[in-house]
Amino acid sequence: MFKKSAYISHPSSQRHEMGEYHPECPDRVAAVGDRLLMRGILDLMDQFDAPRASFDQIGRAHDMRHVLELQAMSPESGYRNVDPDTAMNPHTFEAALHAAGALVHACELVVRQDYRRVFCNVRPPGHHAGRSAASGFCFFNNAAIGILHALDELGLERVALVDFDVHHGNGSEDILAGDDRVLMVSTFQSRLYPFSGDTAMGANMCNVGLPPYSDGEAMRQAVTERWVPALEAFAPQLIVVSAGFDAHREDDMSHLMWRDEDYAWVTREVVAVAERCGDGRVVSTLEGGYHLGALARSVELHVRELIGCG
Repeated sequence: MFKKSAYISHPSSQRHEMGEYHPECPDRVAAVGDRLLMRGILDLMDQFDAPRASFDQIGRAHDMRHVLELQAMSPESGYRNVDPDTAMNPHTFEAALHAAGALVHACELVVRQDYRRVFCNVRPPGHHAGRSAASGFCFFNNAAIGILHALDELGLERVALVDFDVHHGNGSEDILAGDDRVLMVSTFQSRLYPFSGDTAMGANMCNVGLPPYSDGEAMRQAVTERWVPALEAFAPQLIVVSAGFDAHREDDMSHLMWRDEDYAWVTREVVAVAERCGDGRVVSTLEGGYHLGALARSVELHVRELIGCG
């Protein structure tokens, strides 16, 4: 195992929920945490509760009006919709603060302390949250908040974002496009929500749409031919991963056909780039993945490769 590894979560992740049948449910975090515990992986990682992100930290990625509007929308009971698929309950705003804070803390661990790999098992997810809007189950863009904290506060000059969720990380692109301190590489299913990504918003975006019903080989080709050359030319000092597991063949939120081992493979490639380009720093955070069995198995393989116990 490469130096020290950390696992960050928070109880608020399981208090936020959007209705009885909503796929982005508290059981996602529980399934992942239980799997890592039962397989002995958490014994290899230092465990931390995610702190709250401050409004100043969130404000690097989001307009403050967006932050204050979400705070004001928080219901005292029941649910309040922010879009047709995304709702707040009385615990959502607190959970969103802790999910964003997990990424801030993770970046501080790998830059200022003796850690090199961190996995954040938190929700709500973040990569559809743009600078001024919540959407797609996401309220604050956790990955972007962590990246901008690393750049603005921790002294890094180059940070890469790797996004392998089946849905394009449109919020991350909205926030980070045109910032030459950041390179974002992504794969996603073409012509699927949020119906974006095929035309990049900036020269620092390397978006690779994959055809429906393609398997892990299409992803591996994209990584080998597009991601790796771009990442090595950029030479990131830190890689942040928006880790979505909804491209799995058992997940009915998409039409891609990845298998468990595809997540192990892509993680090995990311870690290898991090090792070649600098100090091997990688921070990963949970995004999508809605079939609980496939999610738990795939995250296990992802974290094993991340911390070097594969």
